[in-house]
Amino acid sequence: MQVTETKAEGLKREFQVVLPATELETRLTSELDGMKGKVQIKGFRPGKVPVAHLRKVYGRSIMADVVQNAVNEANQKIVEDNKLKLAFEPQVQFPEDKEAVEKALDAKGDLAFTVALEVMPSFDLVDISDVSLTKPVFATPDEEVAQTLDRMSQQGRPYTDRIEGQYAESGDQVTIDFAGRVDGEAFEGGSAEDFQLVLGSGAFIPGFEDQLLGVHVGDRRTVSVTFPEAYPAENLAGKQAEFDVTVKAIKYPGEVVLDDEFAKGFGFDSLNALKDAVRSNLGQQYEAQSRRRVKKALLDALDERYSFELPPSLVHQEFAAVWAQVENDLKARGKTFEDEGTTEEKAQGEYRRIAERRVRLGLVLAQAGESADIKVSDDEVNQALIARLRQFPGQEQQVWDFYRKNPQAMAELRAPLFEEKVVDHVLGQVKLVEEPVSKEALFADEDEDEGADKPAASDAPAGETTAA
Repeated sequence: MQVTETKAEGLKREFQVVLPATELETRLTSELDGMKGKVQIKGFRPGKVPVAHLRKVYGRSIMADVVQNAVNEANQKIVEDNKLKLAFEPQVQFPEDKEAVEKALDAKGDLAFTVALEVMPSFDLVDISDVSLTKPVFATPDEEVAQTLDRMSQQGRPYTDRIEGQYAESGDQVTIDFAGRVDGEAFEGGSAEDFQLVLGSGAFIPGFEDQLLGVHVGDRRTVSVTFPEAYPAENLAGKQAEFDVTVKAIKYPGEVVLDDEFAKGFGFDSLNALKDAVRSNLGQQYEAQSRRRVKKALLDALDERYSFELPPSLVHQEFAAVWAQVENDLKARGKTFEDEGTTEEKAQGEYRRIAERRVRLGLVLAQAGESADIKVSDDEVNQALIARLRQFPGQEQQVWDFYRKNPQAMAELRAPLFEEKVVDHVLGQVKLVEEPVSKEALFADEDEDEGADKPAASDAPAGETTAA
């Protein structure tokens, strides 16, 4: 096998591989010799089938395996001999001359093919000790803990049937049947039976619950409302609707005492323990948002510090994934690029820059993680898999089997774990100052932050890259 580098431009490499006819013949003969004792052909005793006959029957199919094995060996040899780190799978191109290929498959001519590669860029990690980042933090106030406990008490509040003839008041739970119409036609999700609704809870369309105040059991009412302009179902947004409502039961709320007995209903020994758990849970939500903000600031800082050539195939792959989500999002919302105040060409340019940013940051984090010898243990991946299983109750075994049989799916679980570890490592190299902020400030500009990379899930780098 002869391997010659024929092209080295930027991150692109190209090699020509030549398999002489003599080598093809040797490889084919070796494979056929190995088959003699394994195949059974009518008219021949086991192990006594002539190689010439085997070649006549199996020659072409075996030669296909020979060529594939040679391609794999060539790819491995190229990578190892040149100490290359690939950005994408090698692209193999066979000659277009069919006659030359036919001769090679018969081991009567040399087989020449090209291997095109894209390699990872080489760059040095920069010193970021002079980078200063602010981490916004918000301490959970006592009032929010109290509000959460109040909501929990409302959910577990006992209700007692009102005396016959009594009217429904705000806070009462009514059991109703209802059937809705828009423009005289029933619509999906507009009807239900034995639905329990707490008046004044704001669970229904504005105005619906108010029109049930004062009803009694057996009442039939027509409730007229207008769907909000921002209603999620666009076919109903801003539309007027009428609901035929039948009242089947009315219950008034009982008293709930926030004490240790109440806490025991949630598995805690005391009310203080429950309060601590609520505070901790709320704090985790705010800490997660704080983490998102400081992580984005870190990625912005890294993006400013690095500039190097990117593997075109990785950028194309990332852009294709982002653009597919953009188009799906527009289709789902029934919008066009003009509706969004842009053109398809401008949008493509914007999202291509986002794809380039993600690939660049992915490569930076990958190298930072490699330099720091950051690893993700199998136990950590298993914990992530168990968390994923909980999202599919009743289908745990199928999900487990899917991940265990798909290395790529397992890699997708490992990638974000690796990324977060690397982010922690890099954050340890910068000056990080905590700044107490209000809840509004913590979540301010969240839409803009997400929109910068929409419709991607986050401003994080490409997972495939960071998992390298």
